[in-house]
Amino acid sequence: MSDKTINKLILIQENIKKLNIKNETLPQIICISKTFGLSQISPLIDYGHIHFGENKVQEAEQKWLDAKNKNKNIKLHMVGRLQTNKVKKAVQIFDFIHSVDSKKLAETLKKREDEINKKLSYFIQINLGNESQKGGINKNETKDFLIYCKNDLKINVLGLMAIPPFNQSPEKYFSEISDLNSKLGLKHLSLGMSNDYTIALKYQSTFIRIGSAIFGERKFN
Repeated sequence: MSDKTINKLILIQENIKKLNIKNETLPQIICISKTFGLSQISPLIDYGHIHFGENKVQEAEQKWLDAKNKNKNIKLHMVGRLQTNKVKKAVQIFDFIHSVDSKKLAETLKKREDEINKKLSYFIQINLGNESQKGGINKNETKDFLIYCKNDLKINVLGLMAIPPFNQSPEKYFSEISDLNSKLGLKHLSLGMSNDYTIALKYQSTFIRIGSAIFGERKFN
């Protein structure tokens, strides 16, 4: 497992180089480690990789608290939908939140930041396909919500995040969110997963979320 995961990560790094991406910032690979134990993740940590992602607060807390205490370079990303009642623990363990999608959530995150004197980095999640089962704000609300987060709450919003509708070509959606991100003057974009990251990179994604292409298929979600 160890050699395989490292080799798969290296392959993705090589694919990025082959694409000759012209982004100002070299894309960061977030290894989505949900449902996988530290025994499967540790080889990547030992290899020197620092960006990892989880979608459940409780799992992240159980898995990463000790590992992060031992390795201060690790950056943990919350990529799943975050409930306000989970914010207290989320701010403690995570460094990036990719799923900010309401004023209530943003306010709760800010309050917890102040309580423990810790600054996180955030992405605003956009629901481009208006899918009821997904989190995210309507794209028409993005500008006002961004202004509120940055000017009123003064939280560190890096950029936008989106997941295109399943079983549809992602290119249209990637183009749409990339244009919106640029118009808002944001430097980072969380876009692209195992099956579509090469397309996302063409649209200036700076954080790609890779799970199965590194760890293999999961047996459960």
